[in-house]
Amino acid sequence: MKEILGFAVVLLAIPGLMAAVASGDSPQGAAQKADLGKWAIHDLDRPLPPVIDPGPAGPSGPVPSDAIVLFDGKGLTQWEDGKGEPVKWKVEGGYMEVVAKTGSIRTKKGFGDCQLHIEWATPSVVSGEGQERGNSGVFLMDIYEVQVLDSYNNRTYADGQAAAIYGQHPPLANASRKPGEWQAYDIIFHGPRFDADSQLVEPARMTVFHNGVLVQDNAELTGPTAHKARPPYKAHADRLPLSLQDHGNPIRYRNIWLREL
Repeated sequence: MKEILGFAVVLLAIPGLMAAVASGDSPQGAAQKADLGKWAIHDLDRPLPPVIDPGPAGPSGPVPSDAIVLFDGKGLTQWEDGKGEPVKWKVEGGYMEVVAKTGSIRTKKGFGDCQLHIEWATPSVVSGEGQERGNSGVFLMDIYEVQVLDSYNNRTYADGQAAAIYGQHPPLANASRKPGEWQAYDIIFHGPRFDADSQLVEPARMTVFHNGVLVQDNAELTGPTAHKARPPYKAHADRLPLSLQDHGNPIRYRNIWLREL
């Protein structure tokens, strides 16, 4: 009973989350499917989502009692680089920061369906534009990316801005805060299902809140996310690492926790 009540409290803490999770296919989902056939990948003519003000960043909220804390600001013992070696990213001031050219990092443990909370910040000093400005990414199962980008007054292709399911679904709104300010993703992820013959039975789905704003409503993924491509699904394990991308920009991350569903 305690676990059930704890989960309910977490869901209620994010406006509209319970309705979004329970909604199944949504009107937005139908529209997203239609858009995939209408627009080319990373099409600069694809309409951008409306810009909204999510309000100021507040302090990090409490961590649920049943959550797996993946980063508490003190060390990276639960993470490794792509070669399985210790992470070379910087840790200070309660956050980790990407060190360019040291490579992306991933959790040592694998996960499947989950609720993920992660906070991030792009550099306060703006450098570059488009995809070269504050770029990183959160990869569920090391395969399915929610884009991290400085999308505050920074035009790029709609399916590659902050909170996009990269190369597939633009966010429903641009809820980005100013460069240097802390932002948060709350992600409900359900991985794909494959049968005994490695055929796809059910696609992956994501619900994403960016700074408390619903930006992906039970969105159905077409397959792995990729640059200028939409590759088909290939059967994979039920549990794979969470990974964070080194795209050459000093992105900061903090307060990362995950609840297995």
